[in-house]
Amino acid sequence: MKRRGVFLLLMMTMTFLLTSCWSKKELTDLAIVAAMGVDKTENGQYNLTLQIINPGNVAGGLVGGGGGTSSPPITIYSASGDNIVEASRRASSRISRRLYYAHTNLVVIGEKLAREEGVDSLIDAFDRDPEFRATSSFVIANRSTAADLVKTLTPVDKIPANKVLKTLEFTQRKWGENVKVSLQDVMQGLESSGGSTLVSGFRLVGNHKEARRLENLQESAPEATLRASGIAVLKKGKLVDWLYGKTARGTVWTLDKIQGTDINIDWGGKKEAIAYQTVRQKTQVAAHIKHGQPSISVHTRVEGDIGDMEVPVDITNPTVITKIEQALKKEIKEELMEAIKHGQKEKADVFGFGEVIHRTRPNTWKNIESQWSNVYFPKLNVEVTVEAYVRRAGLRNKSFLSGIKEK
Repeated sequence: MKRRGVFLLLMMTMTFLLTSCWSKKELTDLAIVAAMGVDKTENGQYNLTLQIINPGNVAGGLVGGGGGTSSPPITIYSASGDNIVEASRRASSRISRRLYYAHTNLVVIGEKLAREEGVDSLIDAFDRDPEFRATSSFVIANRSTAADLVKTLTPVDKIPANKVLKTLEFTQRKWGENVKVSLQDVMQGLESSGGSTLVSGFRLVGNHKEARRLENLQESAPEATLRASGIAVLKKGKLVDWLYGKTARGTVWTLDKIQGTDINIDWGGKKEAIAYQTVRQKTQVAAHIKHGQPSISVHTRVEGDIGDMEVPVDITNPTVITKIEQALKKEIKEELMEAIKHGQKEKADVFGFGEVIHRTRPNTWKNIESQWSNVYFPKLNVEVTVEAYVRRAGLRNKSFLSGIKEK
């Protein structure tokens, strides 16, 4: 009897646990949102632009049907509201499926909205939604609206959101003037001691009207395309500055987020004659207290290869290699110092120096925290040291140009 009682209790318990698919979501009932763009309208409302995947068109490609027509891999829906939630609900009234944000990998914020109002309230709305992913990539539209970026059809990558994500990833890996950040990274940066953070910029290049036309994909040289463009500096949630070129790379380098880049140095009277490709790099930041005042030391160690030489160079000579390394040290140090001075001028501690002091010198931080951004950071003494080493020279030691010169 006891066995039967235990067995019956077990069966009843399993009945309650096996609740089947009570929360199921049929794929045919979902509108999968790949990217979301947010702008501000003239009347002060939020304009939401949604990039929704057409599963059949993505799987089959842009294949003509019986009538000879083609369909794009995405569909765009837009709606406006006093807040993001209202705009999203208004958009759902135009779609025959339930908006599904669990696969939204990209959030684009319009430059005007980011500069005038900031992103704090938007981030709060995204973070509250249990379906929205904090790992979604976050970008600022540079000289464009978020709607322009989200609506653009892109070649090679059928889903435009994937084009943006892959471009950011490979640009950071190979060039170093952009950095891929997530919604969670932005939140942590704005909540940090410095209150500033970086977000990559993206812009639409070419004809805006052609960007959303299917014919744009059928050209070998599209009339419009998307490209990574600069790094946005957010301070207290608002866009305050754009970083480009060496200033952008120096900033990323100081943050120890450089994955790979090329450095050109002058040689033999010719500008940028030698190209150096980084292979390994590491940046360390430390805080010090000197005479009661905080200071920061930044140390960067770089190893790389010679990628190109436009003048004859005898790289078999150790003295020549040493001179190349010295030139590399100088160039890298100048980039880091230029980036740091620019940040101090704008009073935006995007490098996390305040966080380093807070973490390692908490007592000192208590005394300077209230005046960090306006008093201490702009005048902060920052010492930069660089180590640079040439490890390899490609498939040949002696320059091809040296052989020609000898003849």
